[in-house]
Amino acid sequence: MNYLSQLLALVILTAILFIGDFISIRTKAWIPSVFICALLFLFGYWTFFPKDIVEIAGIPPVVATMMMLLLITNMGTLLSVKELKMQWKTILIALAGVFGAAIFLLTIGLLFFSKETVIVAIPPLVGGIVSALIMSEGAAEAGLVSLSVFAIVIYVTQGFAGYPLTSIMLKKEGKRQLEKYRDGELQINKLEEFTMTEKQEGPKLFKNMPEKYDTRFFKFFRLAFVAYLAFLTSELVEPLVTISPYVLCLLFGVIATSLGFLERQVLEKANGFGFAMLALLLFIFSNLNSATPSMMIEILGILIGCIILGLLGMYIFSFIIGKILKVSKEMAFAVSLTAFYGFPADYIITVEVIESLTKDEQEREVLTSHMLPPMLVGGFITVTMTSVVLAGIFVNFL
Repeated sequence: MNYLSQLLALVILTAILFIGDFISIRTKAWIPSVFICALLFLFGYWTFFPKDIVEIAGIPPVVATMMMLLLITNMGTLLSVKELKMQWKTILIALAGVFGAAIFLLTIGLLFFSKETVIVAIPPLVGGIVSALIMSEGAAEAGLVSLSVFAIVIYVTQGFAGYPLTSIMLKKEGKRQLEKYRDGELQINKLEEFTMTEKQEGPKLFKNMPEKYDTRFFKFFRLAFVAYLAFLTSELVEPLVTISPYVLCLLFGVIATSLGFLERQVLEKANGFGFAMLALLLFIFSNLNSATPSMMIEILGILIGCIILGLLGMYIFSFIIGKILKVSKEMAFAVSLTAFYGFPADYIITVEVIESLTKDEQEREVLTSHMLPPMLVGGFITVTMTSVVLAGIFVNFL
């Protein structure tokens, strides 16, 4: 491909991301940008897109993987050990949602679908691309070619149900929280290690270093170093136990921030967050190149049935646990729905909804402090951690 072709591909892809943003802004997040982008990518792949258009634009998998490792490590800087302890209710709700989806599919689902179909469906339905790839490869090795395709298709289509439902739930929750704040019943969550103002502080270990030496490249170096340590650790423990490097990147980001080696939102402060998000989003949408119209028609009934059963299981189980823990049904269901997409969609949808509800900076800070941490933790627990564990277990039953 020549230079013009690369730029043209980049223009087309960034135009899709802008259209998604534009429609989201115009509809005040009722239609999330990631939902629109996914539809446009599907249309493109079904018409004139080359299958490797994202690579042509300059984002090969190796670059996307690097950005994902940096972004997930950066996500760890948003949270602290104390914040994770404070979000124990969120963790229980997220696990309940995944458990509910699995229970419904393993009981009601077996009345309509084969055992192999249900086993293949569960991990990618409540997880990300890693669990989808594990199940897809497992099905292929077992000679289940159609189910190998199904594992990928259910992953790339599950968000179509999750995105708008999450937006609806968060809008209802946000309006309720705003009313409480305006009535003087709600304040910003004041945590010692996680506040809106603390994000502006530098890393404690380098507080005596002259500010002029804390350049963007020093920030990149520290972030990359922490990500490397996480990746190295995942390889060192491989003979004993398999731990996803993404899980460790998240954990190491939390630890490095708590120790003062990384500042909060270090990637944003290094002016690299925007490009990293661009690369990651394009990589995620590139997985839609496997979903052809004929495949979609062939497995449409199974796909819809699995998603509906998964949603029902998530809603009922998250509602019950939320009721016990005194968390609103809207927030509980939204947390469970992060299993359908994870990061960065959980972050993007939450921010979009908050921005659509109010223009007042203080009100936005209040909503962010109450809604963003649970959504991020929910995504960590479901997509990044639980679904990979489920895939590792379920693939052995094929």
